[in-house]
Amino acid sequence: MSYKQLAKKFPGLKEKLKSAGIVDTPEEYVKKTFMTAAMFAGGLTAVVLIIFQALWTLIVPFIVGVPIFLYLMKYVDVRIVQLQRQIDEEIVFAGRFLIIELHSGVPIHEAFETLAANYETVGVYFGEIVDKMYLGTALEEAINDVLLNSPSPTLRRILWQLLNSMKTGSDVAPALSSVIEQIVKEQDIAVKEYGKKLNPLAMFYMMLAVIAPSLGIVMLVVLATFVGFSLSLTVLLAIAGLIGFVQLMFMTIMKSSRPPISMG
Repeated sequence: MSYKQLAKKFPGLKEKLKSAGIVDTPEEYVKKTFMTAAMFAGGLTAVVLIIFQALWTLIVPFIVGVPIFLYLMKYVDVRIVQLQRQIDEEIVFAGRFLIIELHSGVPIHEAFETLAANYETVGVYFGEIVDKMYLGTALEEAINDVLLNSPSPTLRRILWQLLNSMKTGSDVAPALSSVIEQIVKEQDIAVKEYGKKLNPLAMFYMMLAVIAPSLGIVMLVVLATFVGFSLSLTVLLAIAGLIGFVQLMFMTIMKSSRPPISMG
């Protein structure tokens, strides 16, 4: 099976690559991912073969290669989510900045340029609009191109409002203000919902990552004293590693569930 045929097994990969800001074609991306998975599987097979020195180790690449390849293929989706969060953290301030520029009488393309220079993530997309415009693309068409490839629904809403206002000839700033205020309300709702989720998460964290390990260690030490069981350094380090893993898992869950909002 060729890389082109393999790429067809992942529908929508071309659009996902554009949204993730990855310049590879689907065939190129699949090829790179396949080669990376093959190297991982080959290295693991070599290690297992050295340790066990048995013929059955030759099936290791087939057992681990496919899961590694599928896991690496998910990087595109992870990258899109990362960009969404980064954009949503800036979008309100960037939108308000654009509104102020337009109210000040600054031409819209100059406002885009200034916004691109002042906002690290959102500015990339407005900078792309300006670049397309300077290359001869009409402003409305440039906005539409970036809108189609945007990974963030909130950014698409703002770009769509800009595009719609320009097509109808209406004032951009008031329409943009209403969209920004709606996004702010949605972020407020997301924060409140996050607060409701945080309370049970914090309770489970205290029980499983603080109280249970503390009481468990005390009971284990007491039991070892009565039974005469010796707690080696290896056992204690293993327990500490397990507790650390549980705490890291909870911290990751809480961090990933936190809504991406504009802070400042």
